[in-house]
Amino acid sequence: MGGGSRWQPYLVLALGVFTVAWAAIAIRLAAAPPLVTGAWRLSLASLILTPIALRHCGQELQSLGRRDRQLILASGLFLGLHFATWITSLSYTSVASSVVLVTTTPLFTGLAMRFLLKEDVSAQMFLGLALATVGGAIIGWGDFRVSGLALWGDALAVIGAIMASGYMLIGRDLRRRLSLLAYVTPTYWVAALVLVVAMLWTGQRATGYPMQTYGLFLLLAVGPQIVGHSSLNWALRYLSPTFVTAAVLGEPVGSAILAYLVLKERPSTSEILGSAVVLCGILVCSRAEALGGPV
Repeated sequence: MGGGSRWQPYLVLALGVFTVAWAAIAIRLAAAPPLVTGAWRLSLASLILTPIALRHCGQELQSLGRRDRQLILASGLFLGLHFATWITSLSYTSVASSVVLVTTTPLFTGLAMRFLLKEDVSAQMFLGLALATVGGAIIGWGDFRVSGLALWGDALAVIGAIMASGYMLIGRDLRRRLSLLAYVTPTYWVAALVLVVAMLWTGQRATGYPMQTYGLFLLLAVGPQIVGHSSLNWALRYLSPTFVTAAVLGEPVGSAILAYLVLKERPSTSEILGSAVVLCGILVCSRAEALGGPV
């Protein structure tokens, strides 16, 4: 990529981050069980994308090799579990805590690169990890004093971050050789299936909600999922997963502002302090990765 297109990945990435920041607010407003919301979001996104994908990359989808199919299955599983845990966390903890903790994904991406991909982890990376751990402890302690359920919500958000890390790392590999639609369409279908199975397993009903709720399901599918997540996946072809996951740090800032404006949810002192420390830690980790060269 060169010339005027040099900044295109960064602009697309910024669009993705801006769009996903709305997800936590729309989920709260939907007033539906977490797994139902996730199942509708991924199912609608998959249904919308399928005819487009079949038209533009049907041959590519048919020629997928065994390894790529297995990786897509794993990526969709990670994505489905990410949504199942993160969306559920919003029922127990605040938007600020949930979104900040789920965006610790760069930390787990760095750890996976060190222990799974056998890349060196610098002292600066360890410093970032320590800062983020302390920030998470501050958020968790503040929520524990409010409610044990809030602490459970924080834990679910962290699990969601780990799942998102696996999703991003696999996506980085697949996007090197697959077009965007050939990757995201089957991946979203697998994630949707995971959430539908979880929804049915827990006895939650998929229908019987107000029309406004279905409108929010569609908004989540078109906005945060198709535009937001697909923009992040598009950027993975041109930018490292560490940079992409670090850029998602803009999400908690936007979500916290929106939560205050739309939901009148004022962050607590521990959330503000802990969030600041977590974000500083992740930024240090991202800087360490950048100094280490492209991934």
